[in-house]
Amino acid sequence: MQNGPTEGDDRISKRVFDVAFLVHKNLGPGLLESVYEACLCHELTKRSPNHERRAKLPIEYHGITLDDGLRLDVLV
Repeated sequence: MQNGPTEGDDRISKRVFDVAFLVHKNLGPGLLESVYEACLCHELTKRSPNHERRAKLPIEYHGITLDDGLRLDVLV
């Protein structure tokens, strides 16, 4: 079992950070989160890392899975 981020994880994290910085640099501050999210996903698609917008993350509660537990803005 793996005990921390791999070199691949670091590479993906850097790519996502760089894209997020680019979007913020181009748009500036003060816009709605949904605008940044849409532009971030557009830039991620151009660079083709796997990502999913508004991904569901089920939660376990008392031995059952609740599919409407959490929704992530962007899952990479």
